[in-house]
Amino acid sequence: MTPSRFAVAPLAAALAVALSSPALAVEAHPVEAPALMQHDPTELDKVKVEGKYIAKASSPKYTEALNDTPQTITVVTKETMDQQGLLSLRDVLSNLPGITFGAGEGGGGYGDSINLRGFSANGDITTDGVRDSAQYTRTDTFNLESLELVNGANSVFSGAGSVGGNINMVSKQAHLGSATTTTAGAGTDSYGRITADSNTDFGNGTALRVNAMAHQNDVPGRDHESFERWGLATSLAFGLGSDTRLTVNYLHQEDDNVPQYGVPYYRNAYNDGPLPGVDSSNYYGYHNVDKQDITVDMLTGIFEHDFNEQLSLRSLARFQKVDQVSIVDAVQGTWCLSGNVTPTNAPCVSGNGANAITVPPGQYLPSGPRGYMRDTSNGIAISQTDLTARFATGAVEHALVAGVSFSRETFDLDTSNLFRNADGSNPFTAPNHLPFMDIFNPDSYYTGPINRTLTGKTSGRLSNQAAYVFDTIKFNEQWMLNLGARYEQNQGDTTPYTISTAPGSIGANLGKDTHARAESEDNLFSYRAGLVYKPAENGTVYLSYANSKTPSKATVNGSCTLTSTTGTANCSVEPESAVNIELGTKWQVLGDRLALTAAVFRNERENYRVADPDPANLSGEQSLDGRARVDGIALGAAGQITRAWSVFANYTYLDSEVLSSVSDYCLSNPGAAGCGNSAQFPDPQRGNPLTNTPRHSASLWTTYTLDQWTFGYGATYQGEYYLNNSFLERDGTPTALYTTPEYWTHRAMVGYQFNRNLALQLNVSNLLDKEYYLRIRNNGWATPGEARSAVLTATYRF
Repeated sequence: MTPSRFAVAPLAAALAVALSSPALAVEAHPVEAPALMQHDPTELDKVKVEGKYIAKASSPKYTEALNDTPQTITVVTKETMDQQGLLSLRDVLSNLPGITFGAGEGGGGYGDSINLRGFSANGDITTDGVRDSAQYTRTDTFNLESLELVNGANSVFSGAGSVGGNINMVSKQAHLGSATTTTAGAGTDSYGRITADSNTDFGNGTALRVNAMAHQNDVPGRDHESFERWGLATSLAFGLGSDTRLTVNYLHQEDDNVPQYGVPYYRNAYNDGPLPGVDSSNYYGYHNVDKQDITVDMLTGIFEHDFNEQLSLRSLARFQKVDQVSIVDAVQGTWCLSGNVTPTNAPCVSGNGANAITVPPGQYLPSGPRGYMRDTSNGIAISQTDLTARFATGAVEHALVAGVSFSRETFDLDTSNLFRNADGSNPFTAPNHLPFMDIFNPDSYYTGPINRTLTGKTSGRLSNQAAYVFDTIKFNEQWMLNLGARYEQNQGDTTPYTISTAPGSIGANLGKDTHARAESEDNLFSYRAGLVYKPAENGTVYLSYANSKTPSKATVNGSCTLTSTTGTANCSVEPESAVNIELGTKWQVLGDRLALTAAVFRNERENYRVADPDPANLSGEQSLDGRARVDGIALGAAGQITRAWSVFANYTYLDSEVLSSVSDYCLSNPGAAGCGNSAQFPDPQRGNPLTNTPRHSASLWTTYTLDQWTFGYGATYQGEYYLNNSFLERDGTPTALYTTPEYWTHRAMVGYQFNRNLALQLNVSNLLDKEYYLRIRNNGWATPGEARSAVLTATYRF
């Protein structure tokens, strides 16, 4: 791959700024109880804590250390990410149990599609504790200090949604002390990476941090997918070490990627995964057309003031804009195998009548989204202010946080088809068609006409105003009660535009149909309560209960849309609700160097929207008759077993079940018009596990330091999970349930510290070159996991 056309100049400027910063070696010192483990620039990146392993979540809404917080929260530090070579959000989350990734694009476009504890978490991503809701691929961790995975229904902390939990990314900030870290890495699959992270302390409470990155790599094991990006982040802080502090952060990142879809994948009575004989490196799109261009701009201001030791104020304001242009060719169509049948045992024919197209054996007829372009723009302006007070009422101590937040989001989407004639007509309308592809050796170079033709246009808005309060009540050294409540107003609308797709119109915009605007307004109340008992100073036992609320339009690009039958909107349906109950224990052992956690929990969607064809339902809206439940166990360990041996390990057990998947009307009237079920199976999903929810999953990362050497080993286990959970096909005939194969992946690292300044680190991912699949769309496609790769990184600090 050639260097990016846009990465060189900005990166060179950023490196010049970073490398010209004054150098000051920072001495290692004991870590007592920080919100985040501070990085020691004289050491090779590793999970190493000189003293106690006591951490606190970054949000001011959490007033206590993690050990005394009644909730399962997993913190992945930057050191752990760097040790394992985890570069993207998906990389980090892939090494945390209980998380899977969906296939397809979703409502907001191609990007990260996350399932957390059995439920979608696409809209449950925050940065520095505030919403980051655009759907795009978060490809780089260069500006992250840590990642916090908050498990369980969590609307009280992060707002509407958060059924399974919340993913919070913590940005790097300017700080006291000067230090500069530069890295240069090279590896297999055209891997190349340069970073520079320089913090300059001007000595008067002012500091400037400049953080830059340029990166490129081909996807290991794939023929054409690739990533290319550059980023620059600055953080300017005033008043450090004083009672009044102001920090201004700016992030800019640009990506030029080839999107990943993968290979044909069918698990049914006739096929067992990838099609027989298909190489996992094959590309079934058009590599000379497909692309994913992303531009992210994020400007954040954080004001903090300590009135005294008991009272403090923090106010954050942010403007963020994410633009993404994706051109994709999904792996869809008619696959004709030997025996002249498709993977579903159907005849190798696409269409019918005069438009029928017969596909020869060994060939693939592409269909579905081909040359499909989505041009999306997400904007968000948000402010959040928190007042923290510590006081006593008699013998009872309080840590009270009261806050307000205001946000406004916008979403614009233009969809186009590129494979059109100059007049906008489709050259591949049956019986004409795209060229056949060889299933086993696909020709992925497109040679047909390209004329961008607008086919759809949608805009959306979402505003949210919230007030919340949290109080940690400490009765004595053994007992604490954690309470929280949030009230918010959520308003949004979706407007589809009328687009002409007739030949000659070239996708003319005929103006928006004001009658088609779908509007939603909900008032939401969420809460949590947690009782904490400390049998010893270093241990806690807790019981917590929390809920979440998900309105019809939970995200700006959400599904508050018109129904196809009545023209009314599914926007007035009451919010969905979920609850989480958790019993857990947390312990600091081995002189507080090692944190151990264990919890049992139930996460239940008390209701979710399902189709309701009841003739008495004159509005045609959905009903809240769906129910699902996940019972589970979560175990974790993080810290140091000895001063040389560190560990970061997690295990999750999930037992999921659909309790109800149809409306009460369909349950009482099986086989009625619009219900699609039968008397034998009135609720075809009831009792079955949720899809994309592994029963067992685990991860381990451990390092051992021996003189100047550091050795690391990691393993990730993903248990099988269901790809379908309905007993019935669309025609009402029974079908079986199918699962993915379980798999293990392994990784290794070895590092050598030459002196206080220079270190080398070699990482090998997928050590055994295991073939496995993720982002599976059954009876469609799946994305192969990355093949074995190796990267050598040099780190220089001064």
